[in-house]
Amino acid sequence: MIRFIITALFVILFLILSIPLLIAEWIIGKFNPPLKDRSSLAIVNWAFRMVLRLSGVSVTYIGEDRIPKDTPVLYVGNHRSYFDIVMTYVRVPRTTGYISKVEFLKIPLLSNWMKNLHCLFLDRSDLKAGMKTILAAIEEIKNGVSICIFPEGTRNRTDAPLLEFHAGSLKIAEKAQCPIVPMTIANAEQIFEAHSPCIRKTKVIIEYGEPIETKNLDRTQQKALTSQVVARISETYEKNMKLLSGENK
Repeated sequence: MIRFIITALFVILFLILSIPLLIAEWIIGKFNPPLKDRSSLAIVNWAFRMVLRLSGVSVTYIGEDRIPKDTPVLYVGNHRSYFDIVMTYVRVPRTTGYISKVEFLKIPLLSNWMKNLHCLFLDRSDLKAGMKTILAAIEEIKNGVSICIFPEGTRNRTDAPLLEFHAGSLKIAEKAQCPIVPMTIANAEQIFEAHSPCIRKTKVIIEYGEPIETKNLDRTQQKALTSQVVARISETYEKNMKLLSGENK
């Protein structure tokens, strides 16, 4: 419980004390948008690193060398914890927007930082609004911003490696003609969700798979794309959970 209180207090204080930074970032964005992207990324990365440190989370990152550095990508990952975004965002090599639930727009200051980082807000109850979000994601990638999506649509609270992917999630990569980077997160639910409202010191493994190219796919390859990504993430998840289980014995 102490970790939860300390971490929550840090987040609240950061959001309040960062108001002058938000104003400064707004001014910078008027004259030099690329500089704003870099500075916002640096500020939020620092805050997220502090959250991980205060929470006692230890993350092993595997396969970061597989992430293309010269082009934006679509990260596709499994989703088990609120900490998934924190743990993955501190390692992105370029400006990256996350596709999040539209409910985050209601949280003041946090939503401002998310907008600064090119995050997009998806309303799954509104098909037309959802399509606009997907189109916005495609445009962001074409403008050089990577996008991260959790196609399960919600945090997985089952024993299965993955919930069913929402249809159309991978269309972003197909339409933007960018690589898909499978992103597997193992044991993240043990940080908070499995012990709520406590935060526990936890070991997590995040592994990035080999990029999957989406350029010039024929119809058969397009149909197999989702199952290919699901298979890679599921296999990697099972492997890394066994590895963590062995360490805990």
